[in-house]
Amino acid sequence: MSTEPRLQLRLALLFLALVVWGCENSPRAHRVTDLATEVAEDGPQDNAADLVDEEIDVLPALATLHNGTTTLVVDPAASRLQLFRGDSLLLEVELESLQLGVVGAFDDAKLYDPYGFFFASILTPAPPLKRWVSATDIAAIEEAGAGLTVQVRFDADRILPLHIAPAADSDRFSLELEQLPVADGLDVPVYVRLRAKVDPTEAFYGLGEVFDKVEHRGTVRAMQMELDSSSESGGNEAHVPIPLLLGTRGWGLFVESYQAGLFDVASVDADRVDLIFAVADGARPLNFKFHLFSEAAPIDLTRHYYELTGFPIRPARWALGPWLWRDENLDQAEVLDDIKQIRDLDLATTGLWLDRPYATAVNTFDFEATHYPAPQEMIDAIHALGLRVALWHTPYLDEAHPATADLLAQAEGLGFYPTKTGLQRLNGWGRPLDFTNPRAVAWWQDHVRAYTDMGVEGFKLDYGEDVVGGALGIRSEWSFYDGSDERDMHARFQHGYHQTYAELLPESGGFLLCRAAAWGDQVRVSVIWPGDLDASFDRYGDTVTPANGNPYNAVGGLPAALVASLSLGPSGFPLFGSDTGGYRHSPPDKETFVRWFESTALSPVMQVGTSDNDLPWVFKPENGFDPESLAWYRQYARLHLRLFPYVWTYLDRLQTDGRPIQRVLGLVHPELGVHPSDVFLLGDSLLAAPVVERGARERSLVLPDGDWLDWWTGESVGGGPLTVAAPLGTLPLFVQAGALVPMLRPTIDAMAPTSDAARVDSYATDAGALWVRTSAGPEHSFELFDHSSVSQASSGAVTTLGAVSGEEFVSGAVFEVIAEAAPPSSVLLDGAALSELGGVAELEGSAPGWFYETGTRTLWVRVPAGAHEVVVGR
Repeated sequence: MSTEPRLQLRLALLFLALVVWGCENSPRAHRVTDLATEVAEDGPQDNAADLVDEEIDVLPALATLHNGTTTLVVDPAASRLQLFRGDSLLLEVELESLQLGVVGAFDDAKLYDPYGFFFASILTPAPPLKRWVSATDIAAIEEAGAGLTVQVRFDADRILPLHIAPAADSDRFSLELEQLPVADGLDVPVYVRLRAKVDPTEAFYGLGEVFDKVEHRGTVRAMQMELDSSSESGGNEAHVPIPLLLGTRGWGLFVESYQAGLFDVASVDADRVDLIFAVADGARPLNFKFHLFSEAAPIDLTRHYYELTGFPIRPARWALGPWLWRDENLDQAEVLDDIKQIRDLDLATTGLWLDRPYATAVNTFDFEATHYPAPQEMIDAIHALGLRVALWHTPYLDEAHPATADLLAQAEGLGFYPTKTGLQRLNGWGRPLDFTNPRAVAWWQDHVRAYTDMGVEGFKLDYGEDVVGGALGIRSEWSFYDGSDERDMHARFQHGYHQTYAELLPESGGFLLCRAAAWGDQVRVSVIWPGDLDASFDRYGDTVTPANGNPYNAVGGLPAALVASLSLGPSGFPLFGSDTGGYRHSPPDKETFVRWFESTALSPVMQVGTSDNDLPWVFKPENGFDPESLAWYRQYARLHLRLFPYVWTYLDRLQTDGRPIQRVLGLVHPELGVHPSDVFLLGDSLLAAPVVERGARERSLVLPDGDWLDWWTGESVGGGPLTVAAPLGTLPLFVQAGALVPMLRPTIDAMAPTSDAARVDSYATDAGALWVRTSAGPEHSFELFDHSSVSQASSGAVTTLGAVSGEEFVSGAVFEVIAEAAPPSSVLLDGAALSELGGVAELEGSAPGWFYETGTRTLWVRVPAGAHEVVVGR
């Protein structure tokens, strides 16, 4: 999309500011111990007034809930709650650090957004607050099924129940502070604050998409979009805020709230995590619910979030890319020429999307007839070459365009818009549809089917962030069909928007690429993309002075893209794809583009395009692209596609173990004591260190313990700090010694069916042999998503390789054993000598054999279908 709507967004925010300124739960797994039964003479209490009058003389010395290896201790004497894993104290909540933020009277016109407590300004003034009321002591503890109800006293006139329940068969507890009706004359709670005591040395991950750094210590993270006049975008870029905080000592905290909130992650006190959420909802405030959990390995913590909110949806296989797109397609002829170039230039590509403009106007649900005279023929031609097609969409009608007049009249006449639409309009076209109205959803879907019936299988869903809480301390009032308002719809609007399209995707999965999301949205959003990043090496917040002399604070380029991807994985969104090359201030130059696709080739999703229509073969003086950069792109695009079996297997496993696919180093290996934002593991066995500094030709990093091999050369490097050469065109990439990396064949072009198999080598036509890169080293095995399996074990001068065919890879396997100093002395297949082949080209046949390539020090072994063992002697 063009930058014009983004500029309109920023101007709208500025205009708004000026206007408003002027105006374990199985019986085995959990149990309650040391709990006195007579906590109060008359049993559980119903309201605060009764509790205040009650004489409570007996409290247990200690109330302890066990769930698996995790324990939650309620200590009345010390007035605290403690979370343990085994004997290790992970987190502590002193009662005085549990607070209610109260006001004298609730004012429905005011904005109760805690962001202003930390970032007060004209745009975000300090929110309404009379005082903070701290919990003082525990008045009573009662058994409640498998859990507890703890009566927490806040002051003489207020006692609130805190319900604690262990989760079934999981090291997790749910805690809910119940808000009771506020008696006349009492101050009204509008915020809940929790200041947890943590290890002053540990690191923190999660909290959704951020752009400055992956590890959060020392930051304050808002859980909603906020105005930020210092940023070129006009906002704080909180497009995917997730109230999920993970500590590297092995604990997690998830706040189950869509209300405005924030996390102060040890920015004031090194041993404190401070979180504040709004609970303002009139005379009876909202309950405040959160979850605490633990795991031995921090990388396993996100599974608890998925168990609470749903495991991520899997897109179609072709959705992982590479994808190509132009910001503005001239016409159908250009689209047809692009797909021809893709195949003529031998660029591994699985799909393309059409950004606007392609329709008569935004959401006229057609193709503009002059420029796209035969759209069905165009889509059929795209499919014929093994590509899939997606379209850019928004939740608006272009209300100023005559082509939408009839649609607009229908939507307004049938009541398909929110009855109140706030002060802001953060787009250049119109009001968002009310997706809480089932009839509005059905109406919109009927129109979208004009595209899906033609074979469109994916959508790039832009915008949808119009519903914001307000500004300058005043609500921006919204009202929706289901009775909700902006207090939670600032987050939940995304759910309805995305669900409307998700229901139209094919059973194979399709593809939704979304700019914004809220917690729980992973069950419908295929892939997150970060919006409009800079086509540069600039970091988030850098002050940049361009040629025109007008400085701006950068949203961020390649470094920010990498941070966003690594922050989203542990936050519940495992699939991410930035605009390779960047968007703002396009075109990228050659170095920026090359370093960017080096990085995205090793991300779960690779999508390539810029606001200047810089496709890899578009050479022009402004971008400096040339045959060298095109050749490098071809190499990395194919590597990305070849890694499909490896990546898809980890996506398959994620449905059980919850582990991210792209894994930030500090969360996987906290013992290293380093937390870089630009080093990651892809799965268990690959480690990438993208170059994110302009002009850099070497890269310093810290490798985990063990033996690692350079992916490109096979050179062995040990764990610990090292500096490696990184010339342009070479991504620093390492593989664990002995590990197995399953791949597709080197000629693969696409994943989807093709009618031109002679021209397009597609997985859908033939999965082919499974190619596996490995080396002699510690014993490893790898079971794939289709139940194929491979193994490697080395002892002395002998390496044993195993291969078992699965449900899709039924043509045997090709082992690529790197770092072999000399040809083997023998190669046995199931005990019989294996024939030596004449070259690498023969490996693609079905005949078993082996070949040693001297120049690359690589031993190639072709294994037939079935279950086989290869023994290599040296």
